[in-house]
Amino acid sequence: MQESEQIGRPVPPRRGQVAKHASVLDAAAAVFCRDGFAGASIDLIAAEAGVSRQTIYNHHGDKEALFVAVVREMTERCNAGLFSTLTTFPDRPGDLEAEMAAFAGRLVRNCLYNRDGGALRKLIQSEGERYPALFAAWREHGPGTAWAAIAARFARLAHAGYLRIEDPDLAARQFLALIHADFHISHMLGTKPAEAEIDVGVANAVRTFLRAFGPTALGPPALPHHAHPN
Repeated sequence: MQESEQIGRPVPPRRGQVAKHASVLDAAAAVFCRDGFAGASIDLIAAEAGVSRQTIYNHHGDKEALFVAVVREMTERCNAGLFSTLTTFPDRPGDLEAEMAAFAGRLVRNCLYNRDGGALRKLIQSEGERYPALFAAWREHGPGTAWAAIAARFARLAHAGYLRIEDPDLAARQFLALIHADFHISHMLGTKPAEAEIDVGVANAVRTFLRAFGPTALGPPALPHHAHPN
């Protein structure tokens, strides 16, 4: 089975093994993030999880399969956080800019800087070049999921007249890029910006986004009052 299929369609652990399964994945994530794929070993992961190395082989087969399982698990949890946050999307905003900025702030706090999001980013950045197929699977089931889900919300806002968007998928990607822009250095350093920095960053991002896609963004310039036809 290809890695992308493993991530998209995980095989659930056997009954009675859920706690042990979670312990192994948590320990593996910590070791892979700390030591990288090459520096990690099944023995070290087993010791950290408090299980035998044979238990890991029985559950996952080998180190590469365990690595795939870790990325799959983190991606699923990140997606769960994303869809929970999407329930707060402003479908009928009274103040479009303020409510979109508040939503963008929740995306940053709940999805970008939570534990799984940070660990997953570190794994992809450190191992993505060595395992491009794994990176492609994460892209499909991680960011690709976010783009599509946010694009659907933007399409509804556009249909209701709150936005002017010709390509909701493109708008979603640009929206996410804008709210990530001020935090790029924090991503690289593995640090979290202060709450006030998040508020300023997302406010700037939403303001820029609405200049491109706001309700008057694509329309003709407003005529001076005296120039309006009778």
